[in-house]
Amino acid sequence: MAELVRTNDPAMISVIEGLLTSAEIPYHVADRNMSVLDGLLQVIQVRILVPDEQIADARELLVEAELGDWISA
Repeated sequence: MAELVRTNDPAMISVIEGLLTSAEIPYHVADRNMSVLDGLLQVIQVRILVPDEQIADARELLVEAELGDWISA
């Protein structure tokens, strides 16, 4: 699995989950529960992971949706 996005913005997580679901790209949201425990410190951020073989498609999807700035380096 490759990291696509790392954020604690719940609205952005929801938007990206919707885009990936619509495009039928499987994904996993990691550390969702840990980020809640962390609160506002943002030491632990939620990570959206996609299969290695679909990371290019997922990145392209976000760029086309004008969300390219959210892609993890």
